[in-house]
Amino acid sequence: MERGTKSRGGRPWSFDREKAVETAMRLFWRHGYEGVSIGDLTREIGIAPPSLYAAFGSKAELYREAVSRYEETLGCLDIASVKSAESLAEAVRVLLEGAVRAVTDPDLERGCMISSGMVVCHPEHTSLARDAAARRDAMRERIAEALQSFAGADEVRRLARQLTAVMQGISIQARDGREPTELQEIVEDVVAGVAARFRKGGRKH
Repeated sequence: MERGTKSRGGRPWSFDREKAVETAMRLFWRHGYEGVSIGDLTREIGIAPPSLYAAFGSKAELYREAVSRYEETLGCLDIASVKSAESLAEAVRVLLEGAVRAVTDPDLERGCMISSGMVVCHPEHTSLARDAAARRDAMRERIAEALQSFAGADEVRRLARQLTAVMQGISIQARDGREPTELQEIVEDVVAGVAARFRKGGRKH
């Protein structure tokens, strides 16, 4: 969608906002928040700094919008497939194999923008780090909700914490260049552990 208006400096600007957010998302995903400058953003988007500030308010607000775009599209969990699994071990496999595919897609950036984003940052960016942590907490809650038909509430919460930690580790290893086959070995070990721990393994009735 083309959007045209006036910048704060009075000069007209026009750009595709959706494409701008997409471009910013890829830059932040690849380099992290602190690794991307206003100059990087304006150069890749193709607008001047006043236009960027007029559209998004600040680099931080653009980052938040970019992370939300990632979460709503590329970073979303396939909850429906997890819930439809026949056993807890199968549900865990579906979840983790989906994570491996997402963080190693050759057409996208490596790793997960949410799992490994803003883990450390300058103190002035604390609010963004808190937002990233809240998104990870929300992801853990969605995992627990998806698994609740397979085990008791306490077991599910504990397992969701474990799986979230595994997914964060997979994200980091993907960024380090590990191949999908190597990450699949992690999936197999976790699934085997879940199958052994929850031997009944079936859906609760």
